[in-house]
Amino acid sequence: MAATVQSTPVPGSFSDVDVTSFDGTRIRAHWFPVAGATGPRPTVLMGPGWGMAGDTNADAVGILGAVNISTLRAAGYNVLTWDPRGFGESDGMAMVDSPEYEARDVQQLLTWVAARPEAQTDAPLDPTVGMVGGSYGGGIQFVTAGIDCRVDALVPIVAWHSLITSLYKSQTYKQGWAEILSSVASSARLDPVIGAANEQGRSNGVLSQEQVDWFAARGPAELVSKVATPTMVIGGTIDTLFTLDEDVTNYEALQKSGTPTAMYWFCGGHGTCLTDKGDPDRMTARIVAWLNRWVQRDRSVDVGPAFEFLDQHGTHYTADAYPLTSAAPITAVGSGTLDLAADGGSGPAVVAADKADILSGVAGEIIPAPAARSIDVAIPVQRDAMVLGAPALTVRYSGTSPTGERPTRLFAQLVDRSTGLVVGNQITPVPVELDGKVHTVKAPLEVVAHKVGPQSDLVLQLVATTTLYGTPRLGGSVEVQQASISLPTVTGYQQR
Repeated sequence: MAATVQSTPVPGSFSDVDVTSFDGTRIRAHWFPVAGATGPRPTVLMGPGWGMAGDTNADAVGILGAVNISTLRAAGYNVLTWDPRGFGESDGMAMVDSPEYEARDVQQLLTWVAARPEAQTDAPLDPTVGMVGGSYGGGIQFVTAGIDCRVDALVPIVAWHSLITSLYKSQTYKQGWAEILSSVASSARLDPVIGAANEQGRSNGVLSQEQVDWFAARGPAELVSKVATPTMVIGGTIDTLFTLDEDVTNYEALQKSGTPTAMYWFCGGHGTCLTDKGDPDRMTARIVAWLNRWVQRDRSVDVGPAFEFLDQHGTHYTADAYPLTSAAPITAVGSGTLDLAADGGSGPAVVAADKADILSGVAGEIIPAPAARSIDVAIPVQRDAMVLGAPALTVRYSGTSPTGERPTRLFAQLVDRSTGLVVGNQITPVPVELDGKVHTVKAPLEVVAHKVGPQSDLVLQLVATTTLYGTPRLGGSVEVQQASISLPTVTGYQQR
């Protein structure tokens, strides 16, 4: 690690500076020190989402963020944002939060911050610093802390664990989000593998092993287990790109390593909250408290419960740990026949005017919705309970389809017929073999948080297509002799 980092102020800007990275790539950074500070202050690095430049509007909150520059400065933090390589005014080629590239860029930024007279340091070249940011700006936090111990606190918002389990779950290409991400970065400079993978996913629904290996090496993945930095994991209950399963995996890896960790779920992320969002200021307060405790090392700060979540009514709950204590599951069994046709599948959802937000115009067309063509299994609920976790699905079936390159899949979703919404907006691909023989497949569905009672009207739907994933092989049909669903319920939580 170099003792100094070359940088050049950008003419005509009070905040912008070009920082030279480890390989000579120019990274555009934006520096916002605390106004009127009488001495050095701690710093927060805030990374942007995919395809975006770093925030420069002090009062604006990004589409996936919870805090802005003004909030952090008011809390006593200098703020550094930046354009990741390949995006905005930075040079280079985007490598998807690679530990070999983007993480080393942030290492250079950390060293640059340590030399600022406004920045508090823990040691030479070691700034007193935390990181915040959503999505791409969340993944970079894990990757940076996995290779550099100088970061004092992390707050990754709707980040991912693995691009294989998120964008390519059960070897099923998440085409809806892939198209959006490609559009968002249409003017960026990307590694050619990214475009080639999207073209292949679009044409036949599967990736090559070489492409899978490339994406598997990007982002947090196994680096999370090396992170010793106190981390507050923030997940979105309706996030359909980086679902709660990604957050839970990261949280449990940190817990296993003994890293101080908390987890907070909100109705947001990659998608649109179609239910009650709850307290919109709660998350911001929790983030600032986490930074104050671990960056400023203020032991008097109450960082809140280890786990906080909310249900579809916007009611917040807390618990001392995750996972919570299991209670008796809610179960149901059904059967039926499904024609494998393109029409009548899941989505898109109808976004009411009072629910519309910035992401509605981007993700509204891929949000799952109740299907017109489906196998339906009614789920009777006879008690008040909190469904929290991944429902377990078992399907015994047989079916046929024509030959082809596309994968053979069903998709499973829970529908709340009282609201006409898919629970958590979540749908899960289920691999099937359509060779005419009887098979049994077991699959965990996406993690959800949903309050139920005797008045609930829940149904499991098995469908052939969805707006979220690429179209599987169609034609033929599937006969489901038995579909069993088990909804996990929990105890040990308190209403906030």
